[in-house]
Amino acid sequence: MLTTFKATAKKLPNGLQVETNSRGFKILMDEPEDFGGTNTGMSPVEALLCALGACQSIVAGAFAEANEFTYEEFYVELEGDLDPDGFMGFADVRNGFQEIRFVMHFKTNESQEKAEAFAEFIEKTCPVGDCLANGVKMVKAGVVRH
Repeated sequence: MLTTFKATAKKLPNGLQVETNSRGFKILMDEPEDFGGTNTGMSPVEALLCALGACQSIVAGAFAEANEFTYEEFYVELEGDLDPDGFMGFADVRNGFQEIRFVMHFKTNESQEKAEAFAEFIEKTCPVGDCLANGVKMVKAGVVRH
């Protein structure tokens, strides 16, 4: 059975600031000053990296016991390569990330083999990672003029 998640994003008057909202939780996004923003929040692509790391961390926490894997601490370092000339229209290059890299860190007494197997489980189970790795159908459901 499908579950529908909803969110809104509203452009604010200051620079490139955007207020995003889902289930009453708000995140202010912006761009660095170098890209015309006011640097008051992370950019959407930075938030995407954070969403991937958060999803992987949630999967680790939710499924460690079922996978008989114990750890004291888990975190993910992420980085992505993006050429802003693409979305700025200066070059014929992809608008989004060309590559995302991440390193999972476990503070654990488990073996390296077991940590690598659990990391592989996390990768294949993470919904955000699945969307990024396999794409997702994007549907513009309309344009409303007020």
